[in-house]
Amino acid sequence: MVRIAALVLLLANAAYFAWSQGLLAAYGFAPEAVSEPERLQQQVHPEMVVVLQPGAADAPAAVASTASAAPAPTECLTAGLLDAGRSSTLTKALTAALPAGSWTLDEVVEPGRWLVYMGRYANTDVLDRKKAELRGMHVKFEAAPSGMEPGLSLGSAASETAANKILDAAGQRGVHTARVVLDRPEVRGLQLRLPAVDAAMKAQLDGLKPVLGGKALRACEPTAKAP
Repeated sequence: MVRIAALVLLLANAAYFAWSQGLLAAYGFAPEAVSEPERLQQQVHPEMVVVLQPGAADAPAAVASTASAAPAPTECLTAGLLDAGRSSTLTKALTAALPAGSWTLDEVVEPGRWLVYMGRYANTDVLDRKKAELRGMHVKFEAAPSGMEPGLSLGSAASETAANKILDAAGQRGVHTARVVLDRPEVRGLQLRLPAVDAAMKAQLDGLKPVLGGKALRACEPTAKAP
């Protein structure tokens, strides 16, 4: 019985192998075909298909998006003080040359400067003796501005009141010949402010040099507005 069973099993396996390989197709015995030839016929230029690595398809779009989103570099520039009497002329020229909202023309005040001054001395010998006296009193000093030489400055301030405080402090140290003088008066005028200048706007600014009266454009700084 065992031999018969083994022989039957061997024949069954041989028959299954012949069926699965299509060897019995001529006799009407073969597995059902699972291919779909109609799909191959529907393909358009399959030779042009390229297999990309994961994420590679999004890379060009991401780079383009980043490049388009990056803003052009800008800088803040100012020019002044400009003649306040030419406000109308300046406004018309700026409106014609620059984009709306890209500039402001503000009234500003350039504060005066007051000095605690000693001088003017007859000669450099007298000046040198005064310097020695001040060093002995431990009072700081520096050369007076041009036009006030030979002389010495014990300090400066933006107001006469502040300068008088410096003078009082020097008097407490034994200085009695200094006085407060006006070195530079307060000046009022207009300041052009360009908060976001890019390369394209810089080219437009060249045509404004005549109307700016020779005032150079410079980096923005905090300014005190007129009250």
